[in-house]
Amino acid sequence: MSNKTEATLAMNKDINAKPTFFSSLDVPVFLISGGALLLFVIAAMYDIELVSAWVNSAFAVSTKLFGAYWQVLLLLTFLIGLAMAIGPGGNVRLGNLSKPEMSTFQWMSIIMCTLLAGGGVFWAAAEPMAHFMSPPPMYAGETDKMNMAINAMAQSFMHWGFLAWAILGSLTGVVFMHLHYDKGLPLKPRTLLYPVFGDRVMKGWLGSLVDACCVLAVVAGTVGPIGFLGLQVSFGLEKLFGIPDVYSTQVAILVGLICIYTISAVSGVTRGIQILSNINVVLAAFLMLFIFLFGPTAFIVNTYLHAFGLYLNNFIPMATFRADPAWLDWWTVFFWGWFLGYGPLMAMFVARISRGRTVRQVILLISIIAPMITCFWFTIMGGSGLAFELANPGSVSGPFTGFNLPAALLAITEQLPLGFIISVLFLVLTTIFVATTGDSMTYAVSMVMTGTDHPHAGVRVFWGVMMGVVAAILISIGSGGITALQSFIVVTAVPVSLVLLPTLWTAPQIIKKMAVEQGL
Repeated sequence: MSNKTEATLAMNKDINAKPTFFSSLDVPVFLISGGALLLFVIAAMYDIELVSAWVNSAFAVSTKLFGAYWQVLLLLTFLIGLAMAIGPGGNVRLGNLSKPEMSTFQWMSIIMCTLLAGGGVFWAAAEPMAHFMSPPPMYAGETDKMNMAINAMAQSFMHWGFLAWAILGSLTGVVFMHLHYDKGLPLKPRTLLYPVFGDRVMKGWLGSLVDACCVLAVVAGTVGPIGFLGLQVSFGLEKLFGIPDVYSTQVAILVGLICIYTISAVSGVTRGIQILSNINVVLAAFLMLFIFLFGPTAFIVNTYLHAFGLYLNNFIPMATFRADPAWLDWWTVFFWGWFLGYGPLMAMFVARISRGRTVRQVILLISIIAPMITCFWFTIMGGSGLAFELANPGSVSGPFTGFNLPAALLAITEQLPLGFIISVLFLVLTTIFVATTGDSMTYAVSMVMTGTDHPHAGVRVFWGVMMGVVAAILISIGSGGITALQSFIVVTAVPVSLVLLPTLWTAPQIIKKMAVEQGL
């Protein structure tokens, strides 16, 4: 056995050894990311208006300077990944395993629930309605209501379809699986830069800064949905059951959510996270089938086919649209920044659960199959809302006024047969969706803190509770705290997007080399 092989095996053994809480903790990354988050919370509690002004200024600069770059980055990530999957390198098996470690259904369930997240419920109901009421610039001037509905759905597909999914783990997932499971490098965001900078990025301040920026982006991106869930479910409980929509109710919801996703994260990806995802998929599939059968079925089918065809036909024009920067900043570029912020840690989680899969399986699920399912989900929810709105103007757009996402959801579900029961089930579904995001991101952040795919349980508990506590603190000062954090996600996406850039060429190089090694 060569010295290099022995060193790699030793490194793998060290990485996967059972750590203790303090010995496993990456202190610089912990202090930078945790310190920045703490400063944000303290500043928001001191003067939320000042913090919002700072964040909005940084948001404007970020979208102006990096918006076009993000659009190109997401488009290239999708296209290069697709080329890799179609080519002979698609047969390369990843993760240093000869066969997958979990069943296809369980693997797909975790991927769908983790990457779609709770935003997919409320946004699925609200975004098509938003684009219907205020048509996107590309579709401005259309007056036919049915065509306006189709256009609105196609624009929603752009924001939650192929490009959004591809950046969350296609090329990056491939790079992580090779460098961690084959080469023994730690499961940290800095590892994505190893093919470019070598050992310089693995040790020292640069690597710590890269990891901290990625952790901060994903924590901000997760705390936001957790906080919004407290506000949204509290709104729903008052509307459905008359429970007062007050801070104590919101905190009670958050406490329950924290318990669910922290216990799930501690139990691991093959137990709690897997079980929660399976429950989520079954409930989501039941609700999809119910609405499809007992809702506006013909409208859903026609809208999905027509809007998806329009989405494919205008795919490149919508992906590269730059004619209205003001609109782009608050729609496409905002979503791209949000998804980019999740990119490295989502990819780490994808790498952790996809061992033994081929390149083709990973990329086709993430970049093609999952987006098509997501678009159908959006048509089930948003399409039903558009159908009800066309049949009875104001029935959905009225409650949605002021961009009230939970009101739009309930306005749709209440018009379905067994509306009360379906509304309650959607609140449960949203809670589980956010919980699956919470447990997977708690697990991913803990992997960054330890560099291992089996992080210490204490580290998982700490980050799970911390994200919930930060959400509770921010909603105590009003929804402005959560809104500021949501905009801050886009700011943190700037350095993260630079970390993701090298995967455009390192992923194909890795697959080409692995194809030779595996005799393909």
